[in-house]
Amino acid sequence: MRHITAADIKNFERIYRLNLVNGLPGFKPANLIGTAAPDGATNLAVFSSALHLGSDPPLLGIVTRPATVPRHTYQNIKTCGCYTLNHVPVALAAQAHYTSADFGPELSEFEECGFTAEYRDDFPAPYVAESPLSIGLRLREELPISNGTVLLVGTVEHVYVGDKGLREDGTLDLFALGTACVSGLDGYHETMPPARFGYARPGQPPVAL
Repeated sequence: MRHITAADIKNFERIYRLNLVNGLPGFKPANLIGTAAPDGATNLAVFSSALHLGSDPPLLGIVTRPATVPRHTYQNIKTCGCYTLNHVPVALAAQAHYTSADFGPELSEFEECGFTAEYRDDFPAPYVAESPLSIGLRLREELPISNGTVLLVGTVEHVYVGDKGLREDGTLDLFALGTACVSGLDGYHETMPPARFGYARPGQPPVAL
């Protein structure tokens, strides 16, 4: 097994370092963040940094890159206060990845990348009509991180999920929904049916569900 130290990582060539470190967490969620500017212009960007922060109240976080250059998603969230998080269908992974291109503010990634912006229930941010699971969030707080990135914490206000993706116990069947996951910066994966286990208790071997 190869041993890589912090000093090694610091000395790696930049692209090599980006590829390595981005892959360290393993598989991550593939999400499209939908936002709107004050003039109504829509924006869509692929993110793999969404994380669960709590269930009561329901909180989700996303990490944004340093605002050393214009970050349309971050700016729109700060201005509007609302945004949507949409699961990426495996079949549309290429289109989702295309949203990471540096489109100018006058262009909407929805239109340029072949997605449909859909407004629902008077929520001010656009959803992705093609997504099998979409979430409407309201910005709750912003937490700066030491490297210049920012953790945006949002409260879940709306969830739209296909009937086949919601089990009777409240768990989600992401395989049935066809949701993609991401490895590193550019690897999109189709999932397999999960191995599920009951609530873990000391002294009791896990029971398969």
